[in-house]
Amino acid sequence: MSLPILEVRELTRTYRSGDRTLTVLKEVTFAIPTGSTCAIVGPSGSGKTTLLGLCAGLDRASSGSVILNGVALDNLSEDERARVRNESVGFVFQNFQLIPTLTAVENVMVPLELRGEAKVRAEALRLLQRVGLGDRLQHYPIQLSGGEQQRVALARAFINRPKILFADEPTGNLDMETSAHVVDLLFELNREAGTTLVLVSHDLDLAQRTQRIIRLKGGAVISDNVTQYNFAEGEDAMAVTK
Repeated sequence: MSLPILEVRELTRTYRSGDRTLTVLKEVTFAIPTGSTCAIVGPSGSGKTTLLGLCAGLDRASSGSVILNGVALDNLSEDERARVRNESVGFVFQNFQLIPTLTAVENVMVPLELRGEAKVRAEALRLLQRVGLGDRLQHYPIQLSGGEQQRVALARAFINRPKILFADEPTGNLDMETSAHVVDLLFELNREAGTTLVLVSHDLDLAQRTQRIIRLKGGAVISDNVTQYNFAEGEDAMAVTK
């Protein structure tokens, strides 16, 4: 089995709400092998997006630990966690989160420019061609459809060659036909790059395309199983925590 790119150990997240303490996640533990694909599913309010944010170092846990690409995030400063994200992580969000004042190609270039890399335009152009937007390079987000904006977001997510990609409801704002095209692109790009993929989704059909499904309810893991989809594809199964 591959070494884990992500380890989550007894992760708990609580919030204060007036005089009450609200527990969003309860002692969640799992590990994600490098190069694998995993979906986190569960009803609204089950803690999926909170868990994704903790795994990506966007938030701090109340207790427990997250080890991302061999780095323990728990005691890092905001700047240190941002550095880990910039070096290792890609993101795809439900609402695209493109910069409205930048063109499609400029949006895709942003992650590498933040790293201080030069001559990044050629790679941005290549990725936009790859996702079928070679004729929309100079369009601003407002001039693009939802599906086109998400394809720009996919190109942006992969340009910094992330070791792990976190996708939060990547098709949540798209119609069925557009969703199917974006999902195909997501898995194709992920396979070509050899990236580890962790996605949150309400769409069980999408979840079934990953190698593993972790189900949350009430902030706790209630099941953690290898999917049948990948057995049919002939991919290696991996050990899971029951």
